[in-house]
Amino acid sequence: MYGKATENAIAAMSRLAEVYDGGVTRLSASDIAEDRRLQKPFVSKLLSMLSQAGLVTGTRGPGGGFTLARPPKEITLHDVYRLFERENESDVCPFGGGYCGVGQPCVLHDKLVQVRSTINDILTKTTFEDFRVAYQEEGLRPARRPKPGKGRKPRESFRARKPMRPR
Repeated sequence: MYGKATENAIAAMSRLAEVYDGGVTRLSASDIAEDRRLQKPFVSKLLSMLSQAGLVTGTRGPGGGFTLARPPKEITLHDVYRLFERENESDVCPFGGGYCGVGQPCVLHDKLVQVRSTINDILTKTTFEDFRVAYQEEGLRPARRPKPGKGRKPRESFRARKPMRPR
């Protein structure tokens, strides 16, 4: 669905949405990285990009940190997604060029169109208000990702998996 930068940017933005109180509470890149168990340098880079895009604001010094630039109900997942992902409106046929658009569509065509439509709906209709409400009003707390260690399985991701090698 999307790459690691998008995933981590959404994680950082969701943390800022959870504590959103009009911009009074600010979190440092270290706070966000620790809360979401992400690498601080990567979070710092993401926050810089989100700031340049006008999605977060940051202040330096004591009492500084980051907050959402607008109320969370005004920021969609798509606002973050479009910063890190290339939007491709072409219909990519699994059979390669020259099939889709010529004659009958392939057997997967309608299913792929439906998947794209569903993903677009999620990205454009979901705001960061969902995270604020879940945290502040419903008391929900995200499960902390276990620290990487020997014998620990990585968490399930919604990114495409690497294809299995044929035997």
